[in-house]
Amino acid sequence: MNRASELKAINRSISRIDPAFAPAIKNLPPCTFGLEKPKITSYQSLIRSVIAQQVSVAAARTITSRLEVLCGGSITAAKVGALSSKKLQSVGLTGAKVRTISELTEASLSGEINFKRFTYLSDEEIIQELVPLFGIGRWTVEMFLIFHLGRLDVWPVDDLAVRRGWDDLHGNAEPIKAKALKTLGEPFAGMRSVVAWYCWRAS
Repeated sequence: MNRASELKAINRSISRIDPAFAPAIKNLPPCTFGLEKPKITSYQSLIRSVIAQQVSVAAARTITSRLEVLCGGSITAAKVGALSSKKLQSVGLTGAKVRTISELTEASLSGEINFKRFTYLSDEEIIQELVPLFGIGRWTVEMFLIFHLGRLDVWPVDDLAVRRGWDDLHGNAEPIKAKALKTLGEPFAGMRSVVAWYCWRAS
C-alpha cells in the first residue's frame, strides 16, 4: 500500500475508533506525513529545529538564512564544524544553542550519530540516540520523527497544541494532562502521528 492510500485507511480507522475525530477528518486539511521526500537532510532538519526553539518563526528564518550564508549556501556538518563558536553566535544563536549545534555536529562528523541508520531504527531507538545531546529533548526528536522522517506512530503528549486540540475535539471542560492523553492514545497505536495532526489542526 502506498502512503497516500495508507493515510486514507488510517483516517477511516481513526473515525471508527473515536467518532469525535470524524468532523475534523472531513473538514480539516488531510494529513500529509511521508507523502513527499524531505527537501533537506536529517542534519539540516535538526539544526533548524534547534534554531527555532523559543524564537519566532521570522527570527528562526533570519538566523537560518545567516547560517546558510556563513556555510556558503548549504548547512552541512563539515561546514558548521569549521566555524568557531564566535562565528556561530554572530548569526544570532544563544550560547546554549551554539553548544547544542556543536555537539550535534561533532556527533555527526565522528559517526557517533549516523543519520543513514535511522531508516532501520525504531522511533524509540532514534530518540535514545539524540536526547543525550545537550539541548535536544524528546519533543524536538518527536517533531523530527513526524515531520522529517514521516513516522506514523509518534504520540507527542507533551505538545500543548496537541492537548488543546484533543480537548477541543472532545469538548473537555478541564484541560487534559499528558499522562492521561498517553493512555487515551493507546487504541490508536500505529497511527498516533496522524491523530496528533488532527489535534494540531483543531487547536
